[in-house]
Amino acid sequence: MLIVITGPSGVGKTTIIESLLKLDANLTYSVSLTTRRPRPGEVNGVDYFFVSDEEFQKAIANGEFAEWSEVYSRYYGRLKRDLEEQMRCGDVLVGIDVQGASKLQSKYPEGVFIFLLPRSQKALELQLRGRKTDDEASVETRLDAALREMRQAESFDYEVVNYEIDKTVRKIKSILAAEKNAIETS
Repeated sequence: MLIVITGPSGVGKTTIIESLLKLDANLTYSVSLTTRRPRPGEVNGVDYFFVSDEEFQKAIANGEFAEWSEVYSRYYGRLKRDLEEQMRCGDVLVGIDVQGASKLQSKYPEGVFIFLLPRSQKALELQLRGRKTDDEASVETRLDAALREMRQAESFDYEVVNYEIDKTVRKIKSILAAEKNAIETS
């Protein structure tokens, strides 16, 4: 089963995904490629595959991506062969921006698409500023994008408000259990 978690920057996708992976050894994480520089603590091949613009462009030209997007002047994408191999082996968890999630949704409509929402616009702003990974202009750009992206939430299978990490993880686990049950009984 393909499980896609999306939402605006700063909503907690990475934290939720890390928690889900710790709780369920049967889940695998689909690592994407990016042309952005690693943030402190990020590991190549674990968090992302960090590649050059040239490498990324070559993969685009060769049609190697299941999805790719340009986000905040950097490229992000997921290789089709890697994603489909993981899907053949079991449940695959994807954390992705809204553009990429929409592309995956059109290619893999059988997947489970979950849109994470912040508990409030102010909470999202505090989270983005608290990361201290972006300058003020970048934070403002991300906030503007977040407002546009949140209007797309209803086009996904589920909307989950991230009030508190543990509760959000439990809710997503319940969604996944229901989806697995529906697959098994159909």
